[in-house]
Amino acid sequence: MKKFILLAVLLLAGAAGTYAQQENTDSRAARKAERERQKEETERMEAALHAQAAKALEAKTFVLEANEVVFKSGERAFVNSNTNFILVDQEHGTVQVAFNVPFAGPNGIGGVTVDGGVTGFEMKTDKKGNITCKYNILGTGISAQVFIRLPKDSNEASVDISPNFNSRTLTLRGELVPLEESTIFKGRSW
Repeated sequence: MKKFILLAVLLLAGAAGTYAQQENTDSRAARKAERERQKEETERMEAALHAQAAKALEAKTFVLEANEVVFKSGERAFVNSNTNFILVDQEHGTVQVAFNVPFAGPNGIGGVTVDGGVTGFEMKTDKKGNITCKYNILGTGISAQVFIRLPKDSNEASVDISPNFNSRTLTLRGELVPLEESTIFKGRSW
């Protein structure tokens, strides 16, 4: 009788283990399917944002809202995207950087804001779908070449600003958005 009870307990334990394993396999498959669905949804959203950014570049009405500034020396600073940006509105452009510092700076918000005219605007798309854009911005406080790189399937762009009169190249990284959707705050310009 003891053998029979022991055998029955072992069979029940084995059946419960098999059921738990089957339930665990089903759970893993469901989690994998959910991850795949989320990945596809993210890819669709990024492709839509890229298309919107590319359209804004073509129309020359865009803003790159920077959340990171990289200096010539390689130092990086994470900054507020509302006050650090590159703006192009047809033939007019603005470059603004503002750091979290205790003094107001020339623009009143801790940095510099310069306006100028946009000339020589060129845009190219390579075989992989990456977009590069370059133009000159000339004004009272600025004379520089601007190079924009927008990778395929993303609206995260990188902009190099190369002044014509010195070698203080500055790189801004952030989201490229249409001008009408931007959330920037512009300081005093000179």
